[in-house]
Order: sequence, then structure tokens, then C-alpha cells
Amino acid sequence: MTETTLTPTKTIDERGKICPYPDVDTMTTLKKMNKGEVLEVLIDYPLSVERIPRNAQKNGHKVLNVRQVEGPLHSILIEVLGNK
Repeated sequence: MTETTLTPTKTIDERGKICPYPDVDTMTTLKKMNKGEVLEVLIDYPLSVERIPRNAQKNGHKVLNVRQVEGPLHSILIEVLGNK
């Protein structure tokens, strides 16, 4: 899958939120999704930009892309592979 052809199944907007809310919201959303679906997380909190991909991988998911959109805004794409 390439970034240009990938359409997220679901997008959550976590802009303006600080830890632990973006991390918790992301993990909760991933648990509710089906294997193979893709979650996009929009985030502008620097610590969560680091923690969300790490926690997603620890829980058996695949981080497809972490991209800086503009300024502090990042887009994180995560494919649901499993829930530990």
C-alpha cells in the first residue's frame, strides 16, 4: 500500500489534547476496529507523536506512516493487526 492510495477506515482528531488522552483514545479506537482496517490519528502533541506508534506496535498493530502535515500537526496511519 502506498500513501497516495491508502484511505483510512477511520480518522480521529486528537489535536489540542495532551497526554494521556490521545494515547488512550487511539488504543481504545484500535481495540474496536477489525483486522485490516486503517486508523488515521491527527495529533499535534509532540510526546504523543512518539508514544502512539510505539504503543500501537506493542499491541500488535502495524504503523504504516508517521508524517508531519504542517507545523506541529502529524498524521499517523496504523493498520489493525491484532489486540494483545
